[in-house]
Amino acid sequence: MTLRAQAPAERSPDPTSGERIAWIPAPATVEGTGIRRVMLDELAIKTIAREREMTTRALTDAIALPGPVVDDIFQQLRKAQLVEVTGMTGTVYRITLTAAGRARADALLAMNQYVGPAPVSLEAYSERSLAQSIAGAGVRPDDVRRAFEPLVLEDEFVRRLGIAVASGAPIVLTGPSGTGKTSIAACIPKAFGRGVFLPHAVEVAGQIIVLFDPGVHRPIPVTAPAEHDRRWIYCERPFIVSGGELTMDMLDLQYNPTSGYYAAPPQMKANTGVFVIDDFGRQRVRPEELLNRWIVPLDRGVDFLTLHGGGKFAIPFAVLVVFATNLDASVGFADENRPGISDTAFLRRIPNKIHVGYASREQFHEIFRRVCADAGLTYDHTLVERLVDVMAKQVKEPLRACIPRDLVRHVTWEAQYDGVPPELSAATLARACETYFAIQAPGGLRQS
Repeated sequence: MTLRAQAPAERSPDPTSGERIAWIPAPATVEGTGIRRVMLDELAIKTIAREREMTTRALTDAIALPGPVVDDIFQQLRKAQLVEVTGMTGTVYRITLTAAGRARADALLAMNQYVGPAPVSLEAYSERSLAQSIAGAGVRPDDVRRAFEPLVLEDEFVRRLGIAVASGAPIVLTGPSGTGKTSIAACIPKAFGRGVFLPHAVEVAGQIIVLFDPGVHRPIPVTAPAEHDRRWIYCERPFIVSGGELTMDMLDLQYNPTSGYYAAPPQMKANTGVFVIDDFGRQRVRPEELLNRWIVPLDRGVDFLTLHGGGKFAIPFAVLVVFATNLDASVGFADENRPGISDTAFLRRIPNKIHVGYASREQFHEIFRRVCADAGLTYDHTLVERLVDVMAKQVKEPLRACIPRDLVRHVTWEAQYDGVPPELSAATLARACETYFAIQAPGGLRQS
């Protein structure tokens, strides 16, 4: 199946960019879905079995196919004596399964329990992913500045980030912990403005792979036209983070033998968006194994996944991969004193390596001011200046970008515990420092 060339209806401007959305036209026939009729028939049977009785309109909503297509499926099942009409609701049929239909449903659900929107074909998914690839989205300086405005970053640093993001090539963000590498990565999708279309599920060789994950994918609240293919959801560009829990098995399809269908791996869920491998080097597998796993996708823009029976298939690797690490990313560098990424073949495939350092004194103050504003606290420049001195002289701690947020959290937690309004004072900040830095009586903060 190929995406149809006719111009889809364009309504409802994207609230994030103001641009008009090129909605995907719904299929007019069963053949136009790109999915074999037998799979759609089986999906309809399982859906009716779950509800016992439903209207054809409810079936239309449940499997996300237009009325004429569902009517064709219904008539086919009725002709095969698998469904029957129990009555009418207005001009809409109420339907249920026959005895033969229930037996068929039981057999189908024993093999595959997927019930939901009909899948799209692998070909349609691949073509749509490439068309929405982050590498071809086009990013301008104003877009980048707007995306990173919530963070306190130097203009030249934002410019380097913008060039890296616009390239669409993978990025290594390297630097000490707590400097904001993950927060920087989280802002990258915002530089691309308009959203993307993600399918509920993809069909591959008769198997169903569930892709849409409400835990990580964020639909954009906009009304789709009636003629839109509802198997696709209009979402913000995906942003997915995998940290130290990442294993090699997680990067392939996750088959559930009980349900009989697959869950997409994180890099597939992140397609057309950003996939962050956080704390790279601290996973439960050796860094070299992960590096080898990523060489082909990064080099060729194609990833290979494996079905339960051993069959492999290719999908576009249309995702911007960001490695956030405190390992040294200098090409070829690694020694005992300054551990780094020593695989030069891998590093050559990552042209963007950006160091994220500690905050300057001025940046630290601005971060603290913004964090206080977000928490409803009054920012006190003199008090924060004393905190900076305590960190330098007593705690021996550099100015990490995460510290203002973490200390303000402690202040608000204390207020919640005491049942009083939060207040940033020398006393509350001192107590926060005692807990956060594990120090006793930071005297510089307790001064009047």
